[in-house]
Amino acid sequence: MTEKEKMLAGDYYNASDPQLEKERLAAKKIMDKFNKTYGFTPKKGEQLKKLLKVNGTFKIEPPFHFDYGTNIVMGNNFYANYGCTILDVVKVTIGDNVMFGPNVHLYTATHPLSPKKRLEQLEIGKPITIGNNVWIGGGTVVYPGVTIGDNSVIAAGSVVIKDVGPDCLFGGNPAHFLKKI
Repeated sequence: MTEKEKMLAGDYYNASDPQLEKERLAAKKIMDKFNKTYGFTPKKGEQLKKLLKVNGTFKIEPPFHFDYGTNIVMGNNFYANYGCTILDVVKVTIGDNVMFGPNVHLYTATHPLSPKKRLEQLEIGKPITIGNNVWIGGGTVVYPGVTIGDNSVIAAGSVVIKDVGPDCLFGGNPAHFLKKI
């Protein structure tokens, strides 16, 4: 398997692989062009559609950062406020009618606990899934492998390290159940 195939399969892979570095650089060129001008326009959105899989309308306020872009799947009517970061070494699925506050970060990439494996520049990805009608408050970080259920709300400043069921309010560090919606 190539390093990219390992990455997409959720196996350990070498993040310094020349092909992966080339793909990240190509993505950064599009991302940098998007981020250099003020505000979101449909024309700027078309640039992002060269990478992102978009199933409807969306609005992302710059700056917006990602690794590849090609592993991000967005539903209809997605909004991300300023400073969104999505590390998409594997699939990130975002449902319909989802809103992100400023500085929301989604991390699919993680590293081995073993220092020896980290020195080998090995990394692994775990997918993130966000359901429909979800609101994620500003400054929230979502960890690798997390699923957030439909109609849920994540309070601002949360660190989401485990799955969130549908119709729930979660908050805190680490994020925990606060109440049913």
